[in-house]
Amino acid sequence: MGIEVVVEGLEKSFGRQRVWQDVTLTLPPGEISVMLGPSGTGKTVFLKSLVGLVRPERGSVHINGVDIVSCREKHLYETRRLMGVMFQDGALFGSMNIFENIAFPLREHTRMRERQIRAVVEEKMAMVGLTGNEAKLPGEISGGMRKRVGLARALVLEPQIILCDEPDSGLDPVRTAHLAQLFIDLNAQIEATMLIVTHNIALARAVPDNIGMLFRGQLVGFGPREVMLTTDEPVIAQFLNGERHGPIGMAEEEDAQTLEMAELAGYAPAGRSEVGRQLAPSPGLPDRQAVARRRDRALASLDHLPAHTRPAVLDALRETSPPWGGGYVGDGEA
Repeated sequence: MGIEVVVEGLEKSFGRQRVWQDVTLTLPPGEISVMLGPSGTGKTVFLKSLVGLVRPERGSVHINGVDIVSCREKHLYETRRLMGVMFQDGALFGSMNIFENIAFPLREHTRMRERQIRAVVEEKMAMVGLTGNEAKLPGEISGGMRKRVGLARALVLEPQIILCDEPDSGLDPVRTAHLAQLFIDLNAQIEATMLIVTHNIALARAVPDNIGMLFRGQLVGFGPREVMLTTDEPVIAQFLNGERHGPIGMAEEEDAQTLEMAELAGYAPAGRSEVGRQLAPSPGLPDRQAVARRRDRALASLDHLPAHTRPAVLDALRETSPPWGGGYVGDGEA
């Protein structure tokens, strides 16, 4: 199963511009989490901080007993071996064909023989639906295929943590839907801890076990999907329901004023859509063990939620009960 990622008090600035501060959360092992936020809120910077590509000024990121914010380069390198990263633009080598792009990390970081490398690459290509495209160059394939090549390359070192930066950017809704199902299927097969940075509402509703959101330099919430999709926290509710009215304005510079006006007006979401079922693994794949763990956490959190939001969470847990019988939830009992 994947590894827990514990983030505590993280703060990052570029010069006088503070990106975010006091970010504290835990990515549960073996589960899929999504980090949302309007453009310019530092989602990609947060992801890069988890990899050690960006060093925050304060706080810690503990992975497998190592704080990658303050550790030595040797320990950072070793910890990165536990991670696979799918970059927004794919970061593919244009002069290498698909096979060579995917094989690159194995040749750089292992002593595998070519026969072993071929077996691993072919396995990962099959997992993401790329079999038969080994000889094509990145410039000869679609944007959706390039995303899958990037994902296959992120998988070749058998990572326990997978980080994906805006994997849906530039994709049409159909390709995004296929990619969403692919994330669910991968998690069912390898149970890696996954974090997806996105601003795609459809993906955020259908895929993750946990949802977080960054806004105006703060983590405004992080928790199980049933809790976050029913919250009346103004920023999260506005974003997840795609509403025009609320604390989030047209431009980032207007957000402070818009938030103040929304608070004065007593903003409440215009109407929450149904939570809906989370995507299930494709036929023939095992059930995702993360589902039961997440639902248990959601139930355990009820006593810490405002009383008026608890019925909505319980309704969501009933609504999202897996069709294979993951336990009926009613009146606070599972």
